[in-house]
Amino acid sequence: MDDSEANAQSAPKGPTRRGLDRGNRRQRYIKPTERIATPMVRENGELRAASWDEALARAAQGLARVRDQYGGEAFGMFSCSKSTNEMNYAAQKFIRCAMRSNNIDSCNRT
Repeated sequence: MDDSEANAQSAPKGPTRRGLDRGNRRQRYIKPTERIATPMVRENGELRAASWDEALARAAQGLARVRDQYGGEAFGMFSCSKSTNEMNYAAQKFIRCAMRSNNIDSCNRT
C-alpha cells in the first residue's frame, strides 16, 4: 500500500457487531483529506507553515509567558485514568515542574 491508498473494512456479520454501525466511518480517520501535515504558527493574524522547532519554541515561549505573568496556578491539567502510568507520570511532572502548578487531576479515584 503506498501513501495514496488507505482501506479499512468492518466485518458486517462479526460477533461483536450485534447489528451496530461500528467502524463504517473509519476510513476518514486513517487518511483524512483535511489533515494538517505541518505545524502552523500565527504571524500578524495569519497562519503560516513552520518547522517543528519553531512551532515548539513558540508554544514553550507562550506557556512560559503566561506562567511568568499569572503564576503556575493559572494552569491546570486533566490526565486520563485510561492512560498508562508512564503517561500520567509525565503529565504530572510537566505541570508540577515546568508550569509550577499542583492543579492536576487524573480521575484515578473512581
